[in-house]
Amino acid sequence: MSSPPVPFVLPAEPMGPISRDDIPEGPDWGYQLKWDGVRALAVVDDGRVELYSRKLLRKEDTYPEVVRRLRQVEGSYVLDGEIVYFDAALGRPVFQKVLQRERTRAAAALARSSAEQPVSYVLFDLLAANGEDLRSLPYAERYARLRAAFPPDGDPSLFVTDLFDDGPGLWRWVEERGWEGIVSKRLSAPYAEGKKHRDAYKKRAIQRYDARCIGVVFREGRVASLALAYEGAYFGRASLGLNERSRSALASYAAAHRAAQSPFAGGAAPADLKRETVVWLDRPFLVAVTGLEVTADGLLRHPKLADPPALERFLAAPT
Repeated sequence: MSSPPVPFVLPAEPMGPISRDDIPEGPDWGYQLKWDGVRALAVVDDGRVELYSRKLLRKEDTYPEVVRRLRQVEGSYVLDGEIVYFDAALGRPVFQKVLQRERTRAAAALARSSAEQPVSYVLFDLLAANGEDLRSLPYAERYARLRAAFPPDGDPSLFVTDLFDDGPGLWRWVEERGWEGIVSKRLSAPYAEGKKHRDAYKKRAIQRYDARCIGVVFREGRVASLALAYEGAYFGRASLGLNERSRSALASYAAAHRAAQSPFAGGAAPADLKRETVVWLDRPFLVAVTGLEVTADGLLRHPKLADPPALERFLAAPT
């Protein structure tokens, strides 16, 4: 007989790590990989599954493979974790793949995506178990109970992320392999909503992307920035790394390769470019950029040209 629903009120906002440039150290700190995906809370009760976004929007239809897997879980739990797409070739998660799923609405397309590019639900916290609210317990105990409830079984669709005791060592591993960063958690801390705490911090590694320059943004007749796309979606704009030579060369390139309209559906411009003067390019080109993270809107935060000399060489070559 199924147990009654968990008597539990979801947090208004999941506990979020605070950005920090250093790594807190000491016996009361543990460290985890920062998975590059979307946050998700799950309420599981012997086959009944509710899946929620960070803003508590229902997500069962968006991630049907996660729901199917959670329906196999016996018992009642409230779980906190991250939905990720892991690229085996790259050896790391790719946020853009999850973002594509977030933007998909048609049922047939969602079914196809879940079959062809299945995501994983990576667990890192247990908020309730079999009717017991665990949020007041220290994180070390909540994590131990999560591990006991979901022991490693080799299933890539649902697993508990590891907890390490060497923060600097984990950070070196992340930098060497191009992961997003690490999260430091105070082991004695209870679960807190949002960022009203001093118990969890994130340190991000600089991310590098080979984006496409699809347009040149002008202000007062002068090149201001590059409009970027990544995997077919608008990625933001970059200006850091441009100098007077590259700005002049970009103006000439834009004049020679002006497209009739933007490459997006219906020729529409992304929201943050609608009031800008943009010359869309009929011959986009690759440009290496770095940034801190990709936002939930799919935009690169703090974009910067990774190799300005390479851009100048490209623009100086005959076209």
